[in-house]
Amino acid sequence: MKNTGIIYSSTEHTPVVLLEMAELLPPLSEEQLGALETDLLKNGCYTSIIVNEDLVVIDGHNRKSLCDKHGLPYQMLVFAFDDLLEAKQWALDTQKGRRNLDKWELGKIALKLKPEIEARAKANQGTRTDLSATLPESSVPVDTRKELADSVGLGERTMGKVMQIDEHAPAAVKEALDKKELSINQGYQITKQVEDLPEEQREQAAQEALDILKAKKEIQEKDAEIDREGKIAGVFCKAYEKAV
Repeated sequence: MKNTGIIYSSTEHTPVVLLEMAELLPPLSEEQLGALETDLLKNGCYTSIIVNEDLVVIDGHNRKSLCDKHGLPYQMLVFAFDDLLEAKQWALDTQKGRRNLDKWELGKIALKLKPEIEARAKANQGTRTDLSATLPESSVPVDTRKELADSVGLGERTMGKVMQIDEHAPAAVKEALDKKELSINQGYQITKQVEDLPEEQREQAAQEALDILKAKKEIQEKDAEIDREGKIAGVFCKAYEKAV
């Protein structure tokens, strides 16, 4: 990756939006998008949209969309990348510093990078000189899980669970993870619990397991609140005893 220093104005050139780049990261919440829109309308687009040498937008999709909506001009700063995969990983690294992405969100991003990561790994195998010429290419393993984990900064075991959930989990489990109502470990455990059931029973069984977890969480929260109130009452009692 290299900053070429080349700057274009939106009045000179129109950038290209690729769906795979625009949908790489989770969408902003309505609140975040509203705050960004308010800032742009008040201060203009003071941060450059990052594009590659083909003028494909790499970072700044939301800013570009809002500027187009309101007819606001913006600048584009050209970065040079080896390929689109490097551009995606750069965009991810940049946004990780701005957004509070959880492990499930990072895992889903890694899965979007999977085809390109696998292709690059196989291409790299073809250029290695330390592999036996008698071994067929398919016999040389590509550690996809490690490559995916490294690409987004997750542990290998966590990435493995994300892959299992993505491939085998009922829709209810994935939806709960998207809503941040479930941890990856909990989602993985439910997925394993229902995987041997007939397909038509898995969704209902998963939903029942989710309902049980939700009920347990509510009980724990109530118990914690009662305990907290009890401690506060105890402090007041001791203070009163000292006062009298």
